[in-house]
Amino acid sequence: MLDIAIIGAGPAGLAAALRLHQKGFRPRIYETVTELKPLGVGLDIKTYAAEEFDQLGLLDQFRAISVEARESIFYNKYGQEIYAELCGTAAGYEYEQRFVHRGILQMLLYRTVLERLGADAVVQGARLLRYEQDDNAVTLHLQHADGRTEQATADILIAADGIKSVVRRQMHPESADPVYSGITMWRGTTLMEPFRDGHTILHIGAPDISSMIVYPIADDFEGSGKTLVNWVVEATRDESIEDWNQLGSIDEVMHYYDQCAIPFLDVQQMLRNAREVYLFPLIRHDPLTSWTDGRVVLIGDAAHAMYPRGGNGACQSIVDGAALAAKLASIDDPLQALTAFESERLQMVNAIVMSHRGEGYEVIRRMVEERTGGQRFDDIEKVLPLEEANAIFSTYHAMVGQKRIGFAQDEPTGFRTDDALTGSAR
Repeated sequence: MLDIAIIGAGPAGLAAALRLHQKGFRPRIYETVTELKPLGVGLDIKTYAAEEFDQLGLLDQFRAISVEARESIFYNKYGQEIYAELCGTAAGYEYEQRFVHRGILQMLLYRTVLERLGADAVVQGARLLRYEQDDNAVTLHLQHADGRTEQATADILIAADGIKSVVRRQMHPESADPVYSGITMWRGTTLMEPFRDGHTILHIGAPDISSMIVYPIADDFEGSGKTLVNWVVEATRDESIEDWNQLGSIDEVMHYYDQCAIPFLDVQQMLRNAREVYLFPLIRHDPLTSWTDGRVVLIGDAAHAMYPRGGNGACQSIVDGAALAAKLASIDDPLQALTAFESERLQMVNAIVMSHRGEGYEVIRRMVEERTGGQRFDDIEKVLPLEEANAIFSTYHAMVGQKRIGFAQDEPTGFRTDDALTGSAR
């Protein structure tokens, strides 16, 4: 049986460990932090990733910590509706689309790894310095939190160590340094009464100026009787360092939404009532031509860091683990298995990376802004015909592996709500 080491105990590394365990392997995870904590904000988990939790035997537990998504609605900066689509089972898929707090999801996966693989399956406070390999094994050079160093050997090294991956830097030093995109995200959460039906994700604004995404991630949060809502605002900002833990002020972006009027949500009040606000510079890593180096393979953000648009970054990271475990279990030569995994996944996922860099399906909001000259519209059908919007969304969903139910048949899942038809949001 292969001896497998995983670097990183984020969702990608933990999910990969569980998938490998299902195939009879018992990997060991090395994690830099000394104590995993439920940090982070919201994740949008698509139907194909929800299926992964079912395959892991965790669907019920995942449902218990998440909120089902039933519809997704797009607005211009004035709060006029552009487009809407059903989500998950409401759109005819077998599995739900769900919203979840990243840290809470990570802790579910962490507990499950300990239960299934044993208490020693995750070594915390162990930072990878570098790796070496020969024809027989890969050697991990580790430094523990107390300063001592250690060497560990494995047959295979899986790098799930995120956007600042040590392994990626060693494997591709020419592509290791990220580039700031010029865009910063203000991310926060607000505890509030549920909006609309409590199962809706909103996409608001003109992307070239400022864009906002809003969705619920926990019902009755901490017994409060209220919903914890995740929101993300994008805008330009000067950045000098890559820092994912900067505290921000909502005052920097409030003015972008002064004219936004959505009937069921006071956007300005939601922002003012934020529990915390963090700044995340939007960092660009160019797609790699290879994820493998002999016995070493990249997965998740280490392999394909993508802009958090369209909600596919974490989802594709989770799929990586299943695809890799399948190859390692079915191909006797581990190096050939890693190469087969790369061949199956790299080109498709790189296409998603580039699509997100170009806004993905969020492009429809920019199209409306450009076609109206930034003004209010009287009839959205004259600006962005429903048929055109449906084609954009169907192409995108098919690319990420979630082909729309009903498209190219009789009833595409895109529509406009009653609000859009009556103009009540105008």
